[in-house]
Amino acid sequence: MPQNTEQMPASLYRAAQVRELDRRLIAAGTPGLVLMQRAAHAAWRALRRHWPTVGCVTVLTGQGNNAGDGYLLAILAQRAGWRVKVLAVGDPQRLRGDAASAAEEARAAGVVCQDWRTPASLEGVLVDALLGTGLSGDVRAPYREAIEAINASGLPVLALDLPSGLCADTGSVLGVAIKASVTVSFIGMKLGLLTGEGPALVGECVFDALQIEPAILDQVPAVAQRLSAATLTRLPARSPTAHKGRFGRLLVLGGDRGTGGAALLSAEAALRCGAGMVTLATRPEHVAAALVRRPEIMATGVDSTYRLHGLCEPADVLVVGPGLGVAPWGRALLSLAASHPVPQVWDADALNLLAEGLVSLPAGAVITPHPGEAARLLGWGIDQVQADRPQAALALAQRYDCVALLKGAGSLLADAQGRLALCDHGHPAMAGPGLGDVLAGVIGALLAQGLSPFDAASLACWLHARAGERLGREGRGLTAGDLIPVIRQLLEEHSPCRN
Repeated sequence: MPQNTEQMPASLYRAAQVRELDRRLIAAGTPGLVLMQRAAHAAWRALRRHWPTVGCVTVLTGQGNNAGDGYLLAILAQRAGWRVKVLAVGDPQRLRGDAASAAEEARAAGVVCQDWRTPASLEGVLVDALLGTGLSGDVRAPYREAIEAINASGLPVLALDLPSGLCADTGSVLGVAIKASVTVSFIGMKLGLLTGEGPALVGECVFDALQIEPAILDQVPAVAQRLSAATLTRLPARSPTAHKGRFGRLLVLGGDRGTGGAALLSAEAALRCGAGMVTLATRPEHVAAALVRRPEIMATGVDSTYRLHGLCEPADVLVVGPGLGVAPWGRALLSLAASHPVPQVWDADALNLLAEGLVSLPAGAVITPHPGEAARLLGWGIDQVQADRPQAALALAQRYDCVALLKGAGSLLADAQGRLALCDHGHPAMAGPGLGDVLAGVIGALLAQGLSPFDAASLACWLHARAGERLGREGRGLTAGDLIPVIRQLLEEHSPCRN
């Protein structure tokens, strides 16, 4: 995943949009060869910073502009006294325009340029200047063999613009892809670097805008926004006369037999994130344990929808699904919740029941599926969801007229109007049970305090991922409950309770 991500640009683009930015930059008076030179210098700075003592670089080139960047980087390395060679995987005779000029300049500078042969002699830092964003369809020979050899070499890899074989738009792998140590991305951040397989392949991500003017960036609207402290909505500070009645009544529905902890985690997270009053409607046998763990939560045993009517009536927000189950008890609770006209968060088994088509999602709802749940909701295969996560998130939001938070590496948020946001925080230690229940509770708390569904889901996702990132430094064994106090602290840092 990218390092120092809060300093990365907020706007995310598809490959065609970045090419359009490049075209407009050239049309505004910056020659294409100058842009290549800027890209080469940015890559050379990254290479020296990460591997200052290696002294050897092998550049592997294709036959597009990405290759031109690689040839110019080779010149810079040679001038610095490094041992350099270029292995041309693509036919150099097919280079055109600025890329051909860059290759000729490299040969004139005495850079050793050879044709790629399998097996090839790879040494030093390997520079991936093979395919860039121009790839359509799966990687074919000889690029497939070159990528496989690079990955098998065990040598450090610097990818130019994005790892070859990674789809810049979706983060899916087009047959085979480079696993980079560092990726230097140019002009506009590509959406695919931050979601799907992107986070596992880019290594550390370095961004350089190549001196593009803000006025040109404004001409091409971004496809998505990256969540950051600067772009997220803030909760307003509280008045000295604040009281609990001003910050929402939240009701959590869930916790069938054997899964009472899931609903309790949601309720506790909602309470800790500032919801005014939190009620937990769960199986009667879970009430005692809930009161022992968190007596501030109004835990109520529910064994019929008749009992639930009185709890739903005063609620401003519902969180439905954690531990709900798909048995008649859970189905009955969900059916009643669906008829209650307040903002709601549906998670876990509520989504599985929604996918069956037996209930309708109320207006203004937020859904939080993982890829498997998203596949069921859309009638797709999981592989289809993961192959184009941005499109899956948008399809969910449009089909159910809601805010959809598609969880996973590079979580995505979409609404029915086509707005798309991405969270590039998180940690592998978060792969465990109950973390989604906590997230649902945080979203509910922010809804209860007046944020819109999209803003509440966005802020909650960012807080949840940042908390996992912070705790993940300690390694495996992270539990869902560990997140709650850290989320509370991060929320206070982002939106102080008092001015």
